[in-house]
Amino acid sequence: MKKKRLVITVLIDNPKSWFVPHGRELVRRLQKRGHRAYLVHAMNGLKKGDCAFFLSCEKIVPARVRSRNAHNIVIHGSALPKGKGMSPLTWQVVEGKKKIPHTVFEAADTIDSGVVYHRGTLKLEGHELLDEMHDKQGALIISLALHFIDSYPPKKGTPQRGHQTLYRRRRPEDSELDPSRPLSEQFNLLRVVDNEKYPAFFRHRGHTYVLKIYKRTQL
Repeated sequence: MKKKRLVITVLIDNPKSWFVPHGRELVRRLQKRGHRAYLVHAMNGLKKGDCAFFLSCEKIVPARVRSRNAHNIVIHGSALPKGKGMSPLTWQVVEGKKKIPHTVFEAADTIDSGVVYHRGTLKLEGHELLDEMHDKQGALIISLALHFIDSYPPKKGTPQRGHQTLYRRRRPEDSELDPSRPLSEQFNLLRVVDNEKYPAFFRHRGHTYVLKIYKRTQL
């Protein structure tokens, strides 16, 4: 049976987000599948249609806006209800994890609380820097979004169960290194810093020093 041609909007509410190139690629692949797909950076740009993806969004989309689409999908980098909140990938890398669960779920009024449709896993080797992690995460999110659309309409979602935890937003001060500890013990923290937005730094002898990290192949 021929698949229905869907109207799909991808919302990335920060036009400077790292995910924007991946959002463009997702839209391109959706269009290649025959769907009417759009990328927007503001809620008022959401089309009326079948599905909206809220990817790398910083704001909660209210119900009156979500009503424009039959389904409103978020893909979050943790095993919900564990790891709700902000920057789940980087927090888990700092914790030493190499397998980062991702959850595909329906957006709701409360952050990261909707019914779950399916899950995936981002596998890291332990050497990747932030841009490399984002490349792998972007590819996984595209794959999960396409799986959702290829299986459309979705089966009934599963309510989230279990103990929930919450990650706070990362701040520039979270990139501080301890000069009294070996660098090897702080490598996971060093891996997730952004060299421009929130670089690694340490305080020593009354001064603050900034460190930037690159792989030799990137120089």
